[in-house]
Amino acid sequence: MTTIDEAAPVIVRLSTEIDAPLDRVWALHTGIGDWPVWNTDIDQARLDGPLAEGTTFTWRTHGLDITSTIHELVPGARIVWGGPAHGIDGVHVWTFERTGDRVLVSTEESWSGAPVEADADQLGAALRTSLENWLACLKNRAEQRS
Repeated sequence: MTTIDEAAPVIVRLSTEIDAPLDRVWALHTGIGDWPVWNTDIDQARLDGPLAEGTTFTWRTHGLDITSTIHELVPGARIVWGGPAHGIDGVHVWTFERTGDRVLVSTEESWSGAPVEADADQLGAALRTSLENWLACLKNRAEQRS
């Protein structure tokens, strides 16, 4: 799956512009093992092989242990991952586009499954908050000059 589930009960789409080179933003975002260094919501993260389609990574966020699989990888431009976690089937698409000296980072994520159907409003709000924080942390770290 290389796109979100458009029929899912929860879909969040966000973007931000980052004043940093594309290679820096991409390296931060795809340096999965270092996510806890700059993303305050992630406690642990480990890539279980090379950064490539089919590789899994495990991570802990908001008290949840998650295993995700990379479904698509276009270096410097796009990464898609997803998988089931605690009854939720998530698909997460990230795109990176150079706009002059800046990078437009866009993310969209879909959640489906019984827990989402039972409380789509609350889980949708939680996902939105989490992705807003992720983008803010990525922007903050990428724009650091030192």
